[in-house]
Amino acid sequence: MSVWQAIILAIIEGLTEFLPISSTGHMIIASALMGINELPITKIFTVNIQFGAILSVVVLYWRRFLQSWNFYLKLLIAFIPAAIIGFALGDIIDAMLESVVITAIMLVLGGVVLLFVDKWFAFSEKTSVNYKNAFLIGLAQCVAMIPGVSRSAASIVGGMAQGIDRKTAAEFSFFLAVPTMLAASTYKLLTDLLQLEISDLLKFDLVKIRNSFDIITADDLQLLLVGNFVAFIVAMIAIRFFISFLTKYGFKMFGYYRIALGVVLLALLALGVDLRV
Repeated sequence: MSVWQAIILAIIEGLTEFLPISSTGHMIIASALMGINELPITKIFTVNIQFGAILSVVVLYWRRFLQSWNFYLKLLIAFIPAAIIGFALGDIIDAMLESVVITAIMLVLGGVVLLFVDKWFAFSEKTSVNYKNAFLIGLAQCVAMIPGVSRSAASIVGGMAQGIDRKTAAEFSFFLAVPTMLAASTYKLLTDLLQLEISDLLKFDLVKIRNSFDIITADDLQLLLVGNFVAFIVAMIAIRFFISFLTKYGFKMFGYYRIALGVVLLALLALGVDLRV
């Protein structure tokens, strides 16, 4: 993977991670078109640059992260379902992530939902999230473990279904992304890049942990640093755009876009394009 390819993927990550359009689908298309979808570094890179996207939320909403402990308790409550299900069904989830067909189908189905979600939940006017809301949003987020659903879309719709307005639901989705993506990215970094087992960490095997870092080359480190920086900058711009656009226009345009993207993926598969990840 070249630096320019890394920058392109990082831009796509920053643009799509917090929009309800599935970053997975975009990464599949981009990496396949650039011919890097089968490189070992590609999968590691696309997971690792989520750290940059996470940091953008913390920087943009830093005042919110200095609120009372209730704020963090709500995030913890919302995070627990994904942590349990993700750990219990990790192998199944990884298998689904390798299915481009599932990704494409869910893009289309999710797009259809977004065409009507504003009408379905027009009554959503609450501007705060309580503990029950947080837990149910966390459950809704788990649906996004199916590739193509979009974590952002699932959690925002889960909030609106409880009467929370679009802006509040979207912002809580951003906040919830911090522990969720941090946990998932860290786990993948340790197991895929450093090739460590959970037992090594629990045993605090310092020798094996230290030796595992020898796997990272200088070129890999450069790509990861560049990717995270670009994803951080682009994600900040995307979040500000999304909140403004969502408040004014709702989800319909995102729905049309998802359907078009899903159709493109299915068409590429039908033409025999290798989209394996």
